[in-house]
Amino acid sequence: MTLTVPPRRTATSWLSGARRLAALAATPLVPADYVDLIAPLASRSDLRARVLAVEPETADAATIWLRPGRGWRGHVPGQYVRLGVDVDGVRHWRAYSVTAADGDRIAVTVKAIPDGVVSNHLVRRTEPGTVVQLDQATGDFVLPAVPGPLLFVTGGSGITPVMGMLRSGAPDDVVLIHSAQTRDDVVFGAELRALAAAGAIRLVEIHNDTDGLLDVRTLPTLVPDLADREVFTCGPTGLMDAVEEELAGLGLLERLHAERFRPSILAIGEGGTATFGTTAVEAPGDRPLLDVGEEAGVLMPSGCRMGICFGCVLPLREGAVRDLRSGDLTTAGPGVLVQTCVSAAAGACDLDV
Repeated sequence: MTLTVPPRRTATSWLSGARRLAALAATPLVPADYVDLIAPLASRSDLRARVLAVEPETADAATIWLRPGRGWRGHVPGQYVRLGVDVDGVRHWRAYSVTAADGDRIAVTVKAIPDGVVSNHLVRRTEPGTVVQLDQATGDFVLPAVPGPLLFVTGGSGITPVMGMLRSGAPDDVVLIHSAQTRDDVVFGAELRALAAAGAIRLVEIHNDTDGLLDVRTLPTLVPDLADREVFTCGPTGLMDAVEEELAGLGLLERLHAERFRPSILAIGEGGTATFGTTAVEAPGDRPLLDVGEEAGVLMPSGCRMGICFGCVLPLREGAVRDLRSGDLTTAGPGVLVQTCVSAAAGACDLDV
């Protein structure tokens, strides 16, 4: 009689078998999915963050404190992150400047804009404990390695990347000119005024309701040593354009560092049918594809309204688009990306949304 003895199972083989059984029992989920549910910040495949607190700044702005999960590589003050936020079952991506960091926590400050799906959700409806998707920090709106005297010219929520710089220990010689609709609308107003009172910065506030709009022609008067300063500016398009024009006229354009809400439009394309995933719509030659897509109900990625550039970049699968700033034509090809906030249809085009 031949006795067949099963091979002895090692600890490794038992563990492997257990994993297979767990995977079968979990179908269509796998054990890794349950790890994500139990400990979402421990995921190795997707970077996430947990909301720790929502702190009001003004009537329509709040600072969101986040704890990033495993894999977070940190940031340089002035950079931004993209957040993936689920609103009514739909995931939206938006970009926000990192305004503070404290140990393993970071903060973004969000201003609710009219009809802003994500901004209003974050400011008014988000609760501590909420988990959001998170991208690594990026952006080059940062201080030079050896900064000298600085001038910051900001408007509205354009103060957010600058606040991140100020909180990180900016140089001693800093002038900040900030424009907001009213005194109460100044995001970080109390903190900025405290910094000014302590002599850490020289602060010039422009309140539109009482002072009117900031006249950038007064910059040489407000800052007599303007020519000796690196100038950082962030805010609405009109303010950005005016600062750029003024510095160009003074021969100081090379000192300008800008983070734009949306670049100026100078050229017009001929228009055509624009396809966004499964949605096709007629797109005029003088309208940014970002606006066209949003008006058609497409969930378009964008950071332009938060002062963040390149948050709206999408692959161009077919056709051609025209840069509204320069008139340059871009045609589709492998790896071709376009900024939808400054690109218009130049004939039929297909964007991968």
